[in-house]
Amino acid sequence: MSDEPKDGGGARRGLKPGSRLAGGRKPKAPAAKPPELPKKNPRRPFSARALAILVLARVRATDAFLNIALDTVLDEFRPDERDAGLVTELCYGSTRRQQQLDDAITAYADRKLEKIEDRVLAALRIGAYQRFFMRVPPHAAVAATVDALKELGLMRATGFVNALLRKVGDEPPAGHNHPQWLVDRWTRHFGAEETARIIEADNTAPEVVARINRTRTTRDELLAALPGSRPTAVSPLGLVLPSGRPEDLFGYEEGLWQVQDEAAQLVGLYAAVPPRARVLDACAAPGGKSCHLAEDHQVVSLDVHANKLDKIRREAARLGLKLDVRQADAAKLPEALGEFDAVLLDAPCSGLGTLRRHPELRFRRGPEDLPRLASLQRALLESCQQRVKPGGLLVYAVCTTEPEEGADQIELFLRSHPDFTAEPPPASAGTFPTWQAYLRTLPGPSGMDGFFAARLRRMY
Repeated sequence: MSDEPKDGGGARRGLKPGSRLAGGRKPKAPAAKPPELPKKNPRRPFSARALAILVLARVRATDAFLNIALDTVLDEFRPDERDAGLVTELCYGSTRRQQQLDDAITAYADRKLEKIEDRVLAALRIGAYQRFFMRVPPHAAVAATVDALKELGLMRATGFVNALLRKVGDEPPAGHNHPQWLVDRWTRHFGAEETARIIEADNTAPEVVARINRTRTTRDELLAALPGSRPTAVSPLGLVLPSGRPEDLFGYEEGLWQVQDEAAQLVGLYAAVPPRARVLDACAAPGGKSCHLAEDHQVVSLDVHANKLDKIRREAARLGLKLDVRQADAAKLPEALGEFDAVLLDAPCSGLGTLRRHPELRFRRGPEDLPRLASLQRALLESCQQRVKPGGLLVYAVCTTEPEEGADQIELFLRSHPDFTAEPPPASAGTFPTWQAYLRTLPGPSGMDGFFAARLRRMY
């Protein structure tokens, strides 16, 4: 149920998959085929730690997104709820704290990290994570991690892992778990205090937030039916879900709500598209904003990747919403689509506003990626503006903190398109966190992802 970044691995964003990893090293070339998962013995299912090793090894070997690799392994091996929770904690926690873990491992390893086999390095990371950040007795953390390697047939590595994990101690090295280039940029743009808040938020597990389906329920009704839930602070449509698998909670099968971060919900509200308008969602996957708009608009949802279209259709069907879902490249929109009252371009971007949900991205992105992405976004804007009818809206959104992909991008667009003007939403749309009249959220105490959105009116 996680909202994965929109590029499905980097290709759609114009990125090479995984441009930078911890310590500045270049990643290994993605494997042509993901490593095969071990065969499960039904009489001796893998432990949570063994499954976590499999997930992290796959992420490292193939530059897979963590949430997708995790879902694949959990679907394959189906551990009980308690073990699934532990696998998730080990995978996400050790990825969020990877820089500190790697510094501790490097201090005692007799070889460079890039020379350590994927599954062995994964074991070292989850072993150190347990010692530093979980209430697991040191001897138990080491023994359970070594046992997990034995389950996976890696007896030859157990001595190395056992000896190293016993040396790392119980206190982690100091570190912010973000690349220095990004910390320096944030400090220049937002100041030291705001940067510290962003880093703290990125290193904290996010809560699961949902948006109500207004065609089937109200927020008050859903809050009453979901003990332990609470309303979101800014979005009038959101609620923080109680703990547990979202799919197991009341209202999921009934299509009463959809998982969506509060900042992403605000994009749909900020757009303030008039009711019953004809709307184009040009880069629709994974479909949250399309479904939000489809509650009271005629929506055409496009995505360049055919394999993502079925997911959008299934979500719309679960919610009882009508979507016209098609495959198309937003950079080359066919004229046959016609013109729209509103076009939403939720553009491919660096995803640097979502590092708490996608911690594996923090060392895959480099400063060299930003101009390449900005160029892609300009091409998409140029294509999408052609489908906006006179008097219509072009809504641009990105889940990033970086100005090249946000405000700078829009200023460049407006200078070259005098027929468009930036326009704030009407007061009736609500109150939003804004910067220079644009929607902007930053990770921090609010619990939101980092988003930017602009609302552009075509005057003629």
